[in-house]
Amino acid sequence: MTFTAMISAALPIGIGATVVMDVWGLLLRRLGIATLNFAMLGRWAGHLCSGRVRHQAIAKAEPVRHELALGWGMHYAIGLLFAMLLVVVAGEEWLMAPTLWPALAVGVGTVVAPLCFMQPAMGAGFFASKTPTPARNCLKSLATHVVFGVGLFLSAGLVAAG
Repeated sequence: MTFTAMISAALPIGIGATVVMDVWGLLLRRLGIATLNFAMLGRWAGHLCSGRVRHQAIAKAEPVRHELALGWGMHYAIGLLFAMLLVVVAGEEWLMAPTLWPALAVGVGTVVAPLCFMQPAMGAGFFASKTPTPARNCLKSLATHVVFGVGLFLSAGLVAAG
């Protein structure tokens, strides 16, 4: 599969899966369950561009210009990168007839990124250990990434049918 073909397949799959994840987040917020504030992701990315990777508490870090837009852009770029991973691992045959398990495995596997990289970098600790409810936060992250995996599968199904 050429790089262009991978991008062509991964783009709608990544966007679709990220939209599914966002609908999940909207549902959680309507139920009164706090979710990631994408402005904080943008703030972290803005500071990363100036060389700062780790923060004691990202919410207390100096705001960066257009951090909310930057955060949303990062969120979708990350979703696209994870979709590319799925396309590379699962291959062309899977793209023609997607099945749930490869997409779900990649979705669940992506939970490593927030638990072991993003949360520590933003000051929440590994596996949300510096938050008031680490186990609950880890379960929320896991559930969200399961939803992302389902979104990868559903989006790949739409691409295959199209």
